[in-house]
Amino acid sequence: MIDMSNSLSDQLEACFGERITVSDPDRGMVTIQVPVDEWLEVAQTLRDDPRFAFGQLTDLCGVDFLGYGQEEWETSEATSEGFSRGVEGLGPGRFDWKSRPEAGDAEQRFGVVAHLLSHSQNMRLRMATFAADEGLPIVPSLVEIWNSANWYERETFDLFGIIFEGHPDLRRILTDYGFTGHPFRKDFPLIGNVTVRYDEEKGRVVYEPVEIEPRVLVPRVIREDSRYNSDDIDRAADDAGSLASGTE
Repeated sequence: MIDMSNSLSDQLEACFGERITVSDPDRGMVTIQVPVDEWLEVAQTLRDDPRFAFGQLTDLCGVDFLGYGQEEWETSEATSEGFSRGVEGLGPGRFDWKSRPEAGDAEQRFGVVAHLLSHSQNMRLRMATFAADEGLPIVPSLVEIWNSANWYERETFDLFGIIFEGHPDLRRILTDYGFTGHPFRKDFPLIGNVTVRYDEEKGRVVYEPVEIEPRVLVPRVIREDSRYNSDDIDRAADDAGSLASGTE
């Protein structure tokens, strides 16, 4: 077991030094950021070093940081911009396939996050990295270190288009084989690309251009107002009394 006087963060910094960046624990879990060219070597050490013994990869996913920090809606207070934003449709994803915007050269756009578990040390760790090339995001596969990474990496490839170099069978796992694009990317239209339906006359499944118009649903402002709450309570009490007396 790791000496309780030395935290996991200290052990990681002592082992890897400046090769990784250790973040302060969040909800009891330490996060490390690893350069993509150190991804495999650090993962191997985390599994084999008895100080860590992270023998299980419990989860792996992709992240698209395009537009990170930008909020589509402000609902904490009243605003006069809701109607115009709803009409103009300026929020993320409010476009069709042909008019989708160019992502440009976003710095550190595609990330990969893995969650590790050590049974012997009774601890968890989150490790993350960024693909070097946003145009063709490539990250080394962890399948040779943790077999459970296989389907997780296939899912991440399918949804984000991140290529895992060295993966034994990197193909789509959720979308169909004729699917165009990667639906969890921030520059993928929310309405999709094509619709799929069964054509009775042709006797087969056909693909057609999507007919849904991209639009914005304007949310209401949520206010904690005792006046409205009291009205709801009174109405609920009246309804309960009517049911008890058998009247309407």
